[in-house]
Amino acid sequence: MKLDLMTGGLPLRSVQELARHARDAGFAGLVITEGGRTAYLSCAAAALAADIDILTGVAVAFPRSPMVTAQVAWELADASDGRFRLGLGTQVRAHIERRYGSAFDPPGPRMRDYLLAVRACFDAFRTGAPLDHHGPHYDLSLLPAMWSPGPIDAPDPPIDLAAVNPWMLRVAGHHADGVHIHPLNTPTYLAETVVPELAAGAAQAGREPGDLEIIVPAFVVVGNADSDRARWRELARMQVAFYGSTPNYAFIFEQLGHPGTTPALRERQKAGDLAGMAAVITDDILGHFTVEGTWATIADAITDRYSGIATRVVSYFGAIAWTEDPQELRRWGDVTGALASA
Repeated sequence: MKLDLMTGGLPLRSVQELARHARDAGFAGLVITEGGRTAYLSCAAAALAADIDILTGVAVAFPRSPMVTAQVAWELADASDGRFRLGLGTQVRAHIERRYGSAFDPPGPRMRDYLLAVRACFDAFRTGAPLDHHGPHYDLSLLPAMWSPGPIDAPDPPIDLAAVNPWMLRVAGHHADGVHIHPLNTPTYLAETVVPELAAGAAQAGREPGDLEIIVPAFVVVGNADSDRARWRELARMQVAFYGSTPNYAFIFEQLGHPGTTPALRERQKAGDLAGMAAVITDDILGHFTVEGTWATIADAITDRYSGIATRVVSYFGAIAWTEDPQELRRWGDVTGALASA
């Protein structure tokens, strides 16, 4: 099992420094999110700073044409000597339509067509064959030799899809090289939704579920003193409240026997009551979303929760701790070593 570090929203020179510190601490990779700053520039900065896996986790697909995404991914695969993984997500309608000014509907079929179009670009880059993708949403048929980046020594970048609901999980299992699980995940959700739906999609393609990279973010609550753990616990509570206010994720609370959680969160969100949102996430609910331990026990806790499901676990809060104390990642050395041998 590999342990990665999630980051995003940092100046590019800071990303390079973080990449070096993460590598020295034994982290397998950096998972770079896309928000106010683009994921791809941060990936380039990290790839040129340290020999560490680089993953977009995730880059927003629809505002960029499949050709643009394929070209950037191709360059990152080349620059990183094959250590780059392209993680793509749909985002939500409001952001795609009102922030990016791009088409959103239908998100699932559009994403499937997008992935296949990117793969067609990769094939044309490598082989020089005519670009030939004709799907319901993307039609690509022109790539003169002078406009192609040409073959590279690295393999084609693996493509991972962000997926929450059963339909998209099946698409990922059928077409993608891996899947980015949403941070709002629980052992129940992983066992009852993620594993069977990925397996169903893989079976449709004649593949084994073990062929997939399953990338699972974790709200890791770690510290030797309870006061240290309490800080991360409360950050996790607020994140669960924030993510849980999205209607599409209500079923995750229902699986836990807590129906009505998402409507309660949305009511308090509309009132601007952040403390009230956090209060909805009781300790009982929160425990399903966090993995907790001291520095001596956290590796076993992560292994117990994710072994047999996740191939890569991503420390959600690791980069936050690093921005406050760049030496903080050194404490992870024993943990990353233990997980690598698990």
